[in-house]
Amino acid sequence: MTERSGATQYPIPPAVEEAYGPADLSSMSLFGGGFINFGHWQGIDLGRPLTEHDRISSQQAMYRHVLGTLAPTGELRALEVGCGLGAGAAVALEESGLDHVTGMDIHPQQLERAGQANARLLARRPEQLRFVRGAAEEMPFGDGEFDCLYTVEAAQHFRDLDAFARETARVLRPGGRAAVASFFVPGADPAASGRLAELLDTFAGGLDVAHTIPSLVGTLERAGLADVRVSSIGTWVWPGWDRWLARTWEPGTWPRNFLRAFREGILDYFTVTAERPGA
Repeated sequence: MTERSGATQYPIPPAVEEAYGPADLSSMSLFGGGFINFGHWQGIDLGRPLTEHDRISSQQAMYRHVLGTLAPTGELRALEVGCGLGAGAAVALEESGLDHVTGMDIHPQQLERAGQANARLLARRPEQLRFVRGAAEEMPFGDGEFDCLYTVEAAQHFRDLDAFARETARVLRPGGRAAVASFFVPGADPAASGRLAELLDTFAGGLDVAHTIPSLVGTLERAGLADVRVSSIGTWVWPGWDRWLARTWEPGTWPRNFLRAFREGILDYFTVTAERPGA
């Protein structure tokens, strides 16, 4: 068994360091409830003024959707890669019947906030929830330590998908399942990266990376993962996200271009699942 311990030596990209450190995206009104994702808006009426409750519900629904693709039941151990403030890890533990959830994040300030935000849950269920520092490309865990692994809206920050895929395959037990949910370039269009940088400041500034779905699928398969399945959920993400943005951002401002990029076919939101072969 390969055991890794200690703080990761993998560098935090500067844009990620700023966004999740001093800038603290979680404190922005665009998010809420301790989550940082665009939301899964299926079932929410977008024809009426949206509320803070709607926004939080959409983010909870994203986690429920992702966890549903894993169908975790019984005494399973789960790892969330890029856990942020740990709100999703709390949903996973309290709603999915998991025996133990580890939230991992590369950013020490996020982990500090996660500990504070989940202090009561940690005190009530100390043997079932923990937060650990580590990088997606360098996970501080033993081989086969987890039954399932998921990551929600963090993969767009990963600099090395191959390393992430190898680590995912390593820390999953045989028969373990992984789910990746985030926004990616649907095809292999070489011009998409430049166009996204024109439209969206997060790509231009290096916070987000224009990874493609073919690239992600290829890395998972090269790492030895099997039964890789890709599902677009953009229909349930982008219109709702844009409707929420409209509360504070005018048409033509760069955050409203996420929906534009989706309509141009250069960006979409996906859930991608895979399994480590064996039983």
